[in-house]
Amino acid sequence: MGLYYFDYSYFLFMLPALLITMYAQFQVNSTFQKYSRVNTYRNMTGADAAMRVMQYGGAQGVQIRHIGGNLTDNFNPSTGIISLSDPVYAATSISAVGVAAHEAGHAVQHAQGYFPNKIRAALVPVTRLGSNLAMPLILIGLILPVQYDFVVNIGIGLYSLCVLFQLVTLPVEFNASARALQALDATGILYPEELEGAKKVLRAAAMTYVAATFTALMSLLRLLLIFGNRRNDH
Repeated sequence: MGLYYFDYSYFLFMLPALLITMYAQFQVNSTFQKYSRVNTYRNMTGADAAMRVMQYGGAQGVQIRHIGGNLTDNFNPSTGIISLSDPVYAATSISAVGVAAHEAGHAVQHAQGYFPNKIRAALVPVTRLGSNLAMPLILIGLILPVQYDFVVNIGIGLYSLCVLFQLVTLPVEFNASARALQALDATGILYPEELEGAKKVLRAAAMTYVAATFTALMSLLRLLLIFGNRRNDH
């Protein structure tokens, strides 16, 4: 029976998303590696650059720490800590400075009360709930008789919150990069030709968020299609 079943919806919606995700990941890795081999003229480390960007943007009381891993850099607003990974924290490359400045851009957003960032933070608890419960509820609802379709509706509703979170994340990430590049230029941390390299690194990183959002949207459309076909069959 399985030999005759072919889920066209998966290839229609998820294959393009998979290809875009793979391309985005390739771009961010290759671009980061390329500019990791180019040191800045000022020889400033990623940690130092992040501190300068925060000083420029008025973010105070934020700590910078070193963490392991590759491209695991992040800013945690609840603890006020920027974590910079092995290739960023003490490195003096264009990639290191660009990525560190981006995380500092998030700290500046938090300090200045950037509104989309507040929306994103408010969505975090419900997004965690949705990511844990959405798919189990949808699967259970599809197994149950059609009169229990409300279970699927709840699951799709929760998954929609995850999609909303991804959509809100896009302007937050783009704005953090814009703040970073402005600060790197205004403070003279990077020379104009170096700034172009940092732009390429951050643009490639932004593509991963675009790919994640596209994947979430395609997954939601696929769920709606499957649920719609189920209703039509009954």
